[in-house]
Amino acid sequence: MLISYTTKEADLLARIMRAEALAEGDLGMLMVGNVVVNRVLAHCYTFKNVNTLTDVIYQPNQFVGTNSSLFEASPTTLEKNLAQRILNGEYYYPATHALWFYAPSSNASCKQTWYSQPLAGRYKNHCFYKPQSKECSELY
Repeated sequence: MLISYTTKEADLLARIMRAEALAEGDLGMLMVGNVVVNRVLAHCYTFKNVNTLTDVIYQPNQFVGTNSSLFEASPTTLEKNLAQRILNGEYYYPATHALWFYAPSSNASCKQTWYSQPLAGRYKNHCFYKPQSKECSELY
């Protein structure tokens, strides 16, 4: 187990994965889950004092999906299963070491850096950014 979590938090993870990446399909939702878990694991940047899934998901000004009706609804069995895969330690490139992602406007390229961090890669409409290993070693 990568992190400790409750059943309620596993459902919370499933809900934020859906709210942030439903349009990106299962793989896109899995990558969002990677970013959330990475933030629990990280002890760097603005993630030094967030140590649980609940802390990470409700950290102010981080996930716009928390304001979505998609976030409010109970997760489906499929969504719960996707979240469980992440909690069991599955990782998907380019979110493997990522702490940030965003969706640029239609047909726009990903910025080469986001919050001074290098682009890890893109999946559909999400750009993923990872810290340098020397700055956030617990993710490597």
